[in-house]
Amino acid sequence: MRRRHLHVALLALTAMTGSVLMATAPAGADPAHPTAGAGAKRSHLEAQESVRLVRLQLTGADMLDKVVAAGFDLEHGVKRVPTGIEGEAVVTAEQVAELQSMGVRILDADEGFAWNEQADGGFQAAGRQAVAPLSHEQTVRVVRADWFTTKGQGFLYVEARTTEGQQEDPVVGMQLENDSGRGTSFGFARTMSRFVDSGQYMFHRNLFKLDERPSQIRVTSSTGGVTTGKVSDWLENAPPPLTENRGYKSDFVDGYQTPQQLYSRAKEIARQYPDIAQIIYLPNKTNGYQRKAQATIGGTGQSAVVVSSAAWGHEGGNDISVDFVERPGADLPLAVEVTGKAIRVLLAKDAAGALASTAAQVATALETQSAGLVDRAHPYRTNTGTGIVAATGGPIALTDFLDQKRVGAPEGEVPRGPATIPVLRIGKHRDGTKPGVLIQAQDHAREWVPATTSLESAERLVHNYRTDRETKKIVEGTDVFFILSNNPDGANYSFYNFASQRKNLTNHCPDENADPGRRDSWGVDLNRNYRVGSGHDGYAGGSTVCTSGTYQGPEELSEPESQNIIWLVEKYRNIKFMMSVHSNGGQLFWQPGAYIADGRITTPRPPLGDEAFYWQSAGRILSQVKAYRETVVTPENVGGSSDVLYSSAGNVREDLYHTYGIYAFGWEVGGSVYNPATGNWQGGSFQPPWEGDPNLVSGHSETMEYANGIMEMFRVAADWGKDKKDPKSSLVPGGGKYRAPVDVRFETNEPATVYYTTDGSRPTLQSQRYEATEFREPGQVFHVTATTTFKWFSVDAAGNVENNYDPTKKGKRDSYRTATIRIDKK
Repeated sequence: MRRRHLHVALLALTAMTGSVLMATAPAGADPAHPTAGAGAKRSHLEAQESVRLVRLQLTGADMLDKVVAAGFDLEHGVKRVPTGIEGEAVVTAEQVAELQSMGVRILDADEGFAWNEQADGGFQAAGRQAVAPLSHEQTVRVVRADWFTTKGQGFLYVEARTTEGQQEDPVVGMQLENDSGRGTSFGFARTMSRFVDSGQYMFHRNLFKLDERPSQIRVTSSTGGVTTGKVSDWLENAPPPLTENRGYKSDFVDGYQTPQQLYSRAKEIARQYPDIAQIIYLPNKTNGYQRKAQATIGGTGQSAVVVSSAAWGHEGGNDISVDFVERPGADLPLAVEVTGKAIRVLLAKDAAGALASTAAQVATALETQSAGLVDRAHPYRTNTGTGIVAATGGPIALTDFLDQKRVGAPEGEVPRGPATIPVLRIGKHRDGTKPGVLIQAQDHAREWVPATTSLESAERLVHNYRTDRETKKIVEGTDVFFILSNNPDGANYSFYNFASQRKNLTNHCPDENADPGRRDSWGVDLNRNYRVGSGHDGYAGGSTVCTSGTYQGPEELSEPESQNIIWLVEKYRNIKFMMSVHSNGGQLFWQPGAYIADGRITTPRPPLGDEAFYWQSAGRILSQVKAYRETVVTPENVGGSSDVLYSSAGNVREDLYHTYGIYAFGWEVGGSVYNPATGNWQGGSFQPPWEGDPNLVSGHSETMEYANGIMEMFRVAADWGKDKKDPKSSLVPGGGKYRAPVDVRFETNEPATVYYTTDGSRPTLQSQRYEATEFREPGQVFHVTATTTFKWFSVDAAGNVENNYDPTKKGKRDSYRTATIRIDKK
């Protein structure tokens, strides 16, 4: 019999109405004409504004939203602490003062392990909500209780909710107790931390250090509600990683790699292994590691003029000089003389023989009379240019500032001009018949470990294909696409000019932000430039400020780098999985990734079946990370990114999932590592030392352990491609006669989405979809008060339909499931 597969719609469906169910808790005149060259000097403003990395403390998520909206990039290491939120930012002294004026506290040091930001508000389960809970005990629910070990130490992580958590006066508290194993009594009472984001209660949660694994926990609300829950294992008893297979080869990458090194190795891999690898060139070239030559002349006041060349610096802009010349005499007009690449601005004089040209007038003259050498000249920043311009005393050389080389940067000249990004494609069957997996690294330039992690994964595939059975299964069962650096221009700038560069090098800034002192703040955040949940549509986390670290660009898909991703997934429709690899927060997440701040309205959540598949895949991936050196990505750092991190409007994952049905993961490699010597968790870094103590952060360790995880993601995709079994589902406790109202729920034997009706109609993909009780919780429970017939079917992550049922057309024998709950109160 032909197996039935469906591409399940990912957007929210219409809510059920008219049911007898209640879903419970759910930069002196010289007469000679000088030329540009060694004799020309540079403006005293050639150096960029001094920046430093500072740690910030904010009172809460409302302040976080305001700080991000003001254009500040708070890195990825946003942490929850009992007194609010902590984060890191690369800022100038002026920006420090601005932050302080907003009420932000500047911390001198990291105060240790803290909580990750939670950024999603309430989620209403589909269907009618209960007017009131059925009993007082049901005002408290355990969301999850997870036990894990790392470096010999045990930890218990708990999330719990109370239906009264939004209450502010008085604030509802929660207390946690745990037993010491099966059959022991509850004890060790501790107060849980309450988390509210932008005015929306999320839950209470804590991470506790324990020496013995508990079996159960008990959570009690300050208003009297109480509930118990079983403790589950998190990443325990993971199967051995591929690196333990006999003869398995790994540890290929021996240091950080520039885009040139990454691309060169990708091309060499394709040349060495033509039977399983090839290079695909993306069609849209980047802006390039290039900039216009500039100078800021005359200080920073109303007499200052910012000058930019028409040609790129390396194409002649760096040969230009500008000289503001004072001539003897009176009543002289403003004029411009051009000899070769030397521009002389002959300043005007009034009747008394005093200089009379304003900055605004000089700027206009440069733009219109420089023989095309200058295409942009303007007063400094927000100045109106009313000040009288002084003579420079000699020519000022324009420069693109790309001739500097940061200490410790790799040897070798960086190629200028637009870059073509290669994609390394690995797979025995590269014909679209196998599930494609896209690994996209280094959207953010300063994140060096994601690129080495991705390269290490590619090396493992090609070196082990002929000798390792599991690797052979991956290469023959998947079609892998590696973009080792999706932001080569920004990455080169990070390696050679400014280590903290996050964005690409495309400068969309208007005049007030276009002087060279702001050059380290130009560019577009590529992971805010997509179309779904975009800042242009009102979602939070993308900035309209061109100097912001999260600048979303002038419009959606304005950048060639983001356009390339869309081109790739539209051309290769077999791409069904995607991992956008970032650093250094230590999270693994998916949708929803953005929200509208007012009301904390997220983009549509995945169906419960997709959510379960994400969690199942995450467990497999993170277990393999742990297998390298017991690094644990903790449960609070896994899930929807708007739940575990923050809103990132216009991120790539959201677009690929909702537009193309691709299971799109985001991965913040690195993050906190438990150090048994100190008993504390140590935070990560964008560019940690390559080698180091295995108990601490290092680029090498992170590269190897997270490459383990990527390899497991390939196995997840291979298994998905082979999945031909339809799922099984049931209504629990099931159909039959009941003497009183009864609570029922759906259960499935694997991650699957259930579609159901209760009005007697035939279930279809437009029918009500079984949802979670609340975000990060299991499926809802229905309180059936009158006789009701459920008709349903389930669809798993691979698109297999239960009982080979076709919901798109009515057949002679519909094979959907059915069960009747008969309520007989007699």
